Amino acid sequence: MPLTIVYAGTPEFAVPALEAIIAAGHRVAAVYTQPDRPAGRGRALTPSPVKQAALRSGLPVLQPATLKDPAEVVALAAFAPDVMVVAAYGLLLPPAILAVPRLGCVNIHASLLPRWRGAAPVQRALLAADLATGTSIMRMEAGLDTGPVYAHLQLPIGPRDTAATLTAALAAQGAALLLQALAALEAGTAVAVPQPAAGVTYAHKLEKREARLDWAEDAVVLGRRVRAFQPWPVAETVWRGAPLRVHEAEPLAETVGAIPGTIIAAGADGVDVATGGGVLRLIRVQQAGRNVVAAAEFARNESRHGPLIGQVFGGIS
Repeated sequence: MPLTIVYAGTPEFAVPALEAIIAAGHRVAAVYTQPDRPAGRGRALTPSPVKQAALRSGLPVLQPATLKDPAEVVALAAFAPDVMVVAAYGLLLPPAILAVPRLGCVNIHASLLPRWRGAAPVQRALLAADLATGTSIMRMEAGLDTGPVYAHLQLPIGPRDTAATLTAALAAQGAALLLQALAALEAGTAVAVPQPAAGVTYAHKLEKREARLDWAEDAVVLGRRVRAFQPWPVAETVWRGAPLRVHEAEPLAETVGAIPGTIIAAGADGVDVATGGGVLRLIRVQQAGRNVVAAAEFARNESRHGPLIGQVFGGIS
């Protein structure tokens, strides 16, 4: 018998699971998502990706600013959910909300718990040079990502993976794994295994200042930063007094004696920059108010204002 599900999610990461639930024939009684936010250059109020997906499927959408109001508990209970599925929702679920669904609240988390509990597990895994990550289907409790795990699945991290590519892969993986967990809950065979006490790490929320490139760092570390902060907040440096965003780069195994941040080469393959250890090749960059371009095109344009070799990138303007 299909489950009655209330779904809660906000970003693109949460869309595949919602669509998978619908396709599997479960009854989605309602979808909760964050209130519409200003977006784009015009700062127009824009619905979340989950809201857009829900409306395409004709599902009722609720967008409370908080779930702490007792009236929200009453509203949720009116849907009589068997399960509440949560994926990157962005709001805290108080104990009174957690207690409403008959089979509890289930969370899709983009890490192999207890590794990387918290808000930015994908980015933290990349920054830490983890070789693999994965998805966990967890029964929610009052603690931050501390609940027992119904199922988990590993995913290797490739050398060119970014937060964007990895998040997309984990979203698809999580959707498939969720259906397995829901089937077990429906059959009464689901077993939630407590997380081990050892190996707990916290994926603290990203801050824009973290994307500032410190050229004194090793090129491999800088390359990980570029990948981890794509698509947000995007790695950044300063070129001729103005911000320059670095959308793609790769470390090169070269030894140079130049001051970190110095351009040592520029050509069709990109712009090579000396670091505290090795060379970082910039592949795609973006100047303020302009489109993302190949670093080779950036170099051609900027060379009209003077030689590039020997010029030094700075910090944040």
